Amino acid sequence: MWPDHDTTQRLLVDVGDGKDAAVNELIERHRGAIRRMVAARMDRGMAGRVDASDIVQEALIEAHRRLADYLSDGTMPFHLWLRQIAKDRLIDAHRRHRAQRRDVGREQRMTARADQSSLDLAAQLCDMELTPAAATLRKELEGRFWAAIDELDDADREIVLMRHQEQFGNGEVAELLGLSPAAAGMRYLRAIRRLRSILGESPSQSE
Repeated sequence: MWPDHDTTQRLLVDVGDGKDAAVNELIERHRGAIRRMVAARMDRGMAGRVDASDIVQEALIEAHRRLADYLSDGTMPFHLWLRQIAKDRLIDAHRRHRAQRRDVGREQRMTARADQSSLDLAAQLCDMELTPAAATLRKELEGRFWAAIDELDDADREIVLMRHQEQFGNGEVAELLGLSPAAAGMRYLRAIRRLRSILGESPSQSE
């Protein structure tokens, strides 16, 4: 989901060398990933009034403004830093519109969620093979998956989305959540067990 790390590092060096074109390229190449992150977390009620692209644009403008500070003192990987800015803007938007995440109904369906990573996770969790010919099955499976995601509490839903929708490794999740890698791993396993329970499955003995 996130842009290539080596290219990002090269662009950061170019930005530090004063190459203006590198600034726009660095910011723009992360736009798609940031938009998917925001769209997957927007409340259904708010989504009808606020476009995810507006929140993304606010975040990218702020990142552009704060980029010099990041270059001088940045200890967090750039994509995690940028993601945190976008997450803060999303939280602000929720507050402004008084949208409560737990008010989302089971019928919630968002086109932005239907990317390959979510379908892959749904297939893994439900232990069902998805093929191009199984369009009806794909839709039903996707619906079950996102309905189950919406039943998780905030902490569990967030870590499942981070690991699968955003494709973060355990170390990145630990850094974002302020946890040790071991604690992040345990939290993820508990979230997956709860998700499987909602889907009507028994946790794997291998976990």
